[in-house]
Amino acid sequence: MNRIYKSKRGFTLVEMMIVIAIIVMLAAVVGISIHGYLAKGNNASASIHSRRENFQSNNSAKNASFVAMGF
Repeated sequence: MNRIYKSKRGFTLVEMMIVIAIIVMLAAVVGISIHGYLAKGNNASASIHSRRENFQSNNSAKNASFVAMGF
């Protein structure tokens, strides 16, 4: 009748590997999403920059002082 009950402490190696695998998968999904958003942002920024330069070149005679200020 004398039994020794061991309390289970910590995690097993398999449990830790499963948790790490899940974290790696989530990080990959987030990384891919962030990369897509950064690419869209860079494209939008380049488009805005080219439109700004186009506007300045088309309107430099009309708005010489405005363009001289850098807008």
